[in-house]
Amino acid sequence: MPSILLVEDDPNLGQLTQEYLTMKGYPTDRATDGNAGLQQFMAGQYDLCILDVMMPKKDGFTLAKELRMAGRDVPIIFLTAKSMQEDTIQGLRAGADDYMTKPFSMEELLLRIQAILRRYQRTGSVPDMNVYQFGSFRFDYPHQMLFREGEPAGQRLTSKESELLKLLAQNLNQPLSRSFALKMVWGDDSYFNARSMDVYITKLRKYLKEDERVQLVNVHGEGFKLVV
Repeated sequence: MPSILLVEDDPNLGQLTQEYLTMKGYPTDRATDGNAGLQQFMAGQYDLCILDVMMPKKDGFTLAKELRMAGRDVPIIFLTAKSMQEDTIQGLRAGADDYMTKPFSMEELLLRIQAILRRYQRTGSVPDMNVYQFGSFRFDYPHQMLFREGEPAGQRLTSKESELLKLLAQNLNQPLSRSFALKMVWGDDSYFNARSMDVYITKLRKYLKEDERVQLVNVHGEGFKLVV
């Protein structure tokens, strides 16, 4: 059965929702804040996410954007105590597939989950890619190899180089947040980790300089961008 990630800081509602969905045949894991939700999402494989909007450490809108940046096309339902139209619009812009206002009935939530999953099964969701093509390069993430057309021998990458290049390739021609990359690859965005990441960015630029169409550029105040 499809598995669900529930990120809800209210202990009573979170436990009740988790138990109800599990009882209905949808194995559900729960996190109690936005940071924990992101870590759990990256560590697992989920078919749908249910995110509370107002949470400690990271709100649901921010978390949804980071889930989308991770390159997995997973449907998202927002839960919120607010009913203002502006919040609904912001939720949809953040990548929501549906939006429910508290208090809600568990039966209605279940029906909406089933409807969204049926829609995704019909249209087909985008899988998390393992091989990326940009310019004359082909990046084989599982084997940590970067190949260039016409050259039989590829460049073997370190684990950190591979993780960083994967994030850049997943966000091709889009800015990649410096803080987000640090948290995904190094676990936190401390000063020393930031200096380490700069070294890896320099090494990736060296590997990519053979194709002038491919550039790894700095984005002021944001982070980096892999441009083709």
